[in-house]
Amino acid sequence: MNRETDQSTVVTSTIPLPIMEAFYTLQGEGAHSGKAAYFIRLGGCDVGCVWCDVKESWDAQAHPKTAIAEIVKGAMGHPGRLAVITGGEPLMYDMGELTSALQEAGFQTNIETSGAYPLSGSWDWICFSPKKFKTPHPSIYPAADELKAIIFNKSDFAFAEAHAAQVGPHCKLLLQPEWSRHEQMLPLIIDYIKDNPRWQISLQTHKFMNIP
Repeated sequence: MNRETDQSTVVTSTIPLPIMEAFYTLQGEGAHSGKAAYFIRLGGCDVGCVWCDVKESWDAQAHPKTAIAEIVKGAMGHPGRLAVITGGEPLMYDMGELTSALQEAGFQTNIETSGAYPLSGSWDWICFSPKKFKTPHPSIYPAADELKAIIFNKSDFAFAEAHAAQVGPHCKLLLQPEWSRHEQMLPLIIDYIKDNPRWQISLQTHKFMNIP
C-alpha cells in the first residue's frame, strides 16, 4: 500500500539530497529481514544517539548532494526492487519526489526513521525506531507499520511500551538488542517476549553475516 503523507511541514527540499552511501545487500533487521534491498543512506542527523554505529552520517555537509535521477539510476543497476531509505535521519528532508521516482521505477519504498520530523513521502512500509534523544513527531504514530525499539538497558522496555501504546493496531512490535550490548540484553528480551507475546524479536543479522 502506497501512502502519500503530508508534505506541508517538511524541513528542506528533496533535490539534491546528501547521500552518504548507497549499496545493494540483504536487509539485516526488522520485519523485512533477509530480503534483497538497495539501501540509500542520507547524510544529516541531529538525534544524537550515543550508540549510533553510523555517526559519520550526522554531518550532511560531509556528503555529496545527488540528484533524484542519479539515485534512482543507481538503484536500477541491481535486480532487487526493494529500496530502503535510511540515515542519518531521512525525514529531515522532503521525501516526496524521491519516493515517487522510486515507485515509478518499480520499487517498493521502505523507510527507517526515528520519527523526529514530520512524515513526508509515499511509503510501502514505515519502520519507526524512536529514540530517547529527540521526541518523535505525532504524525509517525498512526502511519508506522513497524515499531522497532532498541534495547540498551532494562529501562528501555518501559520506553518501548510507552511508544507501543501510541501506534496503530496494525503495527508490528519489535524489540532489538543494541549491538554492543546484545549478549547482555538478548536473554532479557527473550524472557520479555515470552511474557509479552505481542512483541517479536529483531536481530541485526547482517552483523552476524558480516555484510553491509
